[in-house]
Amino acid sequence: MVYLKWAIILIFWLMFGTVLHYTLPQHDVAWVTDTEVRRVDFGENSIFWAHPDTGETPGTVNRDVQFIRTVRPNGKPFVYRNEDTGWGWPPYFKFDTDNLQTEASKLRSTESDPNWVVVTHYGWRIPYLTIYPNAVRIKSVDGPDHRVINWFNIIVLTILAALIYAIWVRWRRFREKRIDPVLEDVGDSFDAAGDAISERRGRFRRWLDSWRS
Repeated sequence: MVYLKWAIILIFWLMFGTVLHYTLPQHDVAWVTDTEVRRVDFGENSIFWAHPDTGETPGTVNRDVQFIRTVRPNGKPFVYRNEDTGWGWPPYFKFDTDNLQTEASKLRSTESDPNWVVVTHYGWRIPYLTIYPNAVRIKSVDGPDHRVINWFNIIVLTILAALIYAIWVRWRRFREKRIDPVLEDVGDSFDAAGDAISERRGRFRRWLDSWRS
């Protein structure tokens, strides 16, 4: 039972951490090689795609999606999708997909003279599932060694840690005052009942022994 309890707790925190890692913004340094619009047919991976752009008809099985192609400082290519999030999840309230695509097009450069940018995005890139992170912002930086301190994530994680700690402290106090005494009373009742049954069995055995003798 103890192992099952810890397994459930571990699975819960793994799922919680996975949701946070997918949802919270991340920053990548790269240079933009190209931008494009491609028709995408949605299948089992549709959960990892955003809603249609604001004003479009929802529920379509395929639609045009804008992409931003980049190359990282280590030379590896990396592709972002560019979709509105609207009022849905995650709550980035992104409505400027076309504007972002125009900015990315203006920042295109070549390998001989790269224009380094920071792409802010959420989500993952999983090639074999055809999953792309969604770009939400792009801006020019000085070079590939540019470092971004993710203050937003630091603040959010600090607030979440404080809330979880506050909930845990209050739950512990509630348990000590309300639940543990009840469990102790129940345990005492079971012990008393067990003692009473044992005493009655002893009396019955003594009564049988008296008849045998």
